[in-house]
Order: sequence, then structure tokens, then C-alpha cells
Amino acid sequence: MPRVLITDYVHPILITGLRDLGYFVHYIPEIEREQVLDWIHNCAGIVINTKTVADADLIVAAQALKWIARLGSGLDIIDLHAAQSRGIIVISTPQANANAVAEHVFGMLLCLMRNIAIADGEVRQGLWNREKNRGRELRGKTVGVIGFGHTGSAFASTFEGWGVRVMAYDKYKTHYTGNSFFIHESTLQEVLSSSDIISLHLPLTAETRQMVDPSFLSRCKPGAILLNSSRGKVLNTAALLEALQSGHVSGACLDVFENEKPDTYSRAEKVLYKTLASMDNVILTPHVAGWTFESKRRIAEQVVLEVGKVGETGEAG
Repeated sequence: MPRVLITDYVHPILITGLRDLGYFVHYIPEIEREQVLDWIHNCAGIVINTKTVADADLIVAAQALKWIARLGSGLDIIDLHAAQSRGIIVISTPQANANAVAEHVFGMLLCLMRNIAIADGEVRQGLWNREKNRGRELRGKTVGVIGFGHTGSAFASTFEGWGVRVMAYDKYKTHYTGNSFFIHESTLQEVLSSSDIISLHLPLTAETRQMVDPSFLSRCKPGAILLNSSRGKVLNTAALLEALQSGHVSGACLDVFENEKPDTYSRAEKVLYKTLASMDNVILTPHVAGWTFESKRRIAEQVVLEVGKVGETGEAG
């Protein structure tokens, strides 16, 4: 019976579904890296999330491996070249949590523009600062969406009916906005120079790493709000902080960070993130945009569906 190692918490339907497909499932969500390398040698499949990196060392150790399933999106944690050289199928499920990401980022944006987090904290302290917390409306604004894949398109669609103009940019697509009357295919420069709000929906690749640097930010419309729910290393945090402090960027909503392990922060990182966290025009969440009860089930269902297509030869069925 082929074996599967699941290295993170999943919906029970994934375990049941894999068993129904004929796999013996090792469900060890608290497993550490060293243990993964010990367990993986006789597994036909492995299910991973961000804490488990399927690098070349893991793939070399996994002599029986036929497939790797990534919970959610983002293939930067998998050595795709090493996997391809071994004929290992890589499964991801970006469509399963796209709506969750879109809703979360939309909520962060409203929270920032309407001073909801600040006002909530003040009211809890018995303060009643109405004028100080006067907010801004979305209607009439231009929203730029960079990257029009599953999450980018889902985020753009949330603005239907809000009186917002969406400018979308995707380097590798054309004619992708369909018949939408409020989403317009644009160049990157058009997005940067015209958007009041800019949202990043990009994979982490050699091309996109540190894409949002001082030059990128200088080309943004003065006073723009920047949103990032894609990958932390797409954005240079120090450059963003400088733009926020100068006022060139008026606000930011970040669900992802260059370093998502606070206990490993260098002295410089501690200062950087502490300063960012002290700013009222910044909303921060711990990489949970795609983290809903509904998306957890949808991801599980999608993994089972995709694994079911993998034949005994290791090729897609």
C-alpha cells in the first residue's frame, strides 16, 4: 500500500479521501524538518505547507516519491527543477483559497480606510474621537491589481458594485478581463501612476523577488495605499517603511512579510518591524488571508481530486 506523509493540519476530508484512494496516511502535523527526512524515504506522496520546504535534499531523500501536494498556492517552497528531474508531479490549489484571500484583503483595506482598528481600540478605552476617525470611501477610487491569476482576479471582482475602477496588470496574460465593465487591462506604469490603491498578487520568482523596491514605489501615485497578500519577499520592507514615513505611500496592508519567523529577527529586523507595527496607517495580519474554515475544506477536496488523477506511473491521470 503506497504511503503519504501529511506535514501540516488539514481538513479530515483529505485524510479520508487519500485513504479511499488506497493510500496509507501518516498524519503528523507537528512534524519537524529532521523527522520529515526520516519519514519520506518510502512515501509515494507528501502534503506540505509553508513550514515544510520540498528542497533538493528532501527530494533526494524521497526515493519513492511520485507527487508533492502544496496546500494553497505558492510553489517557491518546492524545488521545481529537482522535482521535474525525478518525474515528481507537483500539485497546488490556488483556486481553493482565492476567495478567502480576496475577502481578507478587502477587509484589511476597509479597516485601514475607515480607521476601524484604531477606533475600536479607542472606544474600548472609553475614548470617543469621531472627527479624528473620519474615514475615506472606496467609491470613485482606482484600484490597481498586479498579477491577475486566481487571487488577483478574485480580489478585483470584489469591487463590483462599489463604484470603483480596477486597473489590472499581468505580464504573462492578454485579454483576461472578459466583458467586465469596471476592470481594465493596463500596463504596469499605468497601474502605478493612476491607482489610489495597489494590490500585489504575485508568485515569488527570481523575477518578482524584491520587485517592490524604491524605484517601484517612487513610480506610484503619491498617497497610494499598498496591499500585499502574495509573498513577503516580493516587497522590500525597508523601502516601504521609508515611503510610508515620507508620506509618498499613505498606508499599507500586509498579510505577508520578508521574514515570517519573529523569533529569528536580526536586530535590524526587530527595529524595522517594530517601527512598522507602531504606525496607525498600517494594518498587519500573520499570513492568514487564505486561512478560513471554508478554504481548508476546499483545499482538501482539491488535493484529493488532483491526487486521484495521478496514475500508478506517476503521470497525471
